[in-house]
Amino acid sequence: MKTFNKYLFFGIAILPILFSSCEKDDPIIPNEEELITTLIYTLTPDGGGDVKTFTFQDIDGDGGNLPTIVNDTLEANTTYNGVLRLLNESVSPADEITDEVAEEKEDHQFFFVTTSSTAVITYSDQDADGNPVGLSSQLTTRAASTGKMTIILRHEPNKLGTNVANGDLTNAGGETDIEVTFDLVIE
Repeated sequence: MKTFNKYLFFGIAILPILFSSCEKDDPIIPNEEELITTLIYTLTPDGGGDVKTFTFQDIDGDGGNLPTIVNDTLEANTTYNGVLRLLNESVSPADEITDEVAEEKEDHQFFFVTTSSTAVITYSDQDADGNPVGLSSQLTTRAASTGKMTIILRHEPNKLGTNVANGDLTNAGGETDIEVTFDLVIE
């Protein structure tokens, strides 16, 4: 009987060790950021015309191979309706990250920074609190010019920060999910 009790005691004593060794070492992150490998900015002229597309693609993420960037040429004195699409193409089938950003609008905002004074980008969509998001936008060109257009997606920005609702990144805070710079040519 003493032998049985000794084995029973030993078995009960080792159970917590066995169960604790089965736990994962990595913590579970409830809202881990998605990998964004592809950004597509599609611009459709108001009133018809040729659709313009700007594409950034970096399938292997940071490091490794250089990204592929495709720029397009915009027409002067034209208003375009813009739509952004985000993908993770490192997996098959590709993950549509746009849907996640749309579902979590209150936690995301795109910022559009141009070095051309003849291109103005404004927000066409908003979250439930009335703050801009940027999945939909309007890009208006004036005279011919060249410059750069940078698109930045911030996660958990301070949407109530000074001028953040106007697209000013200065007081936004948050973390950058993706930042892409395109050549901007207006003819």
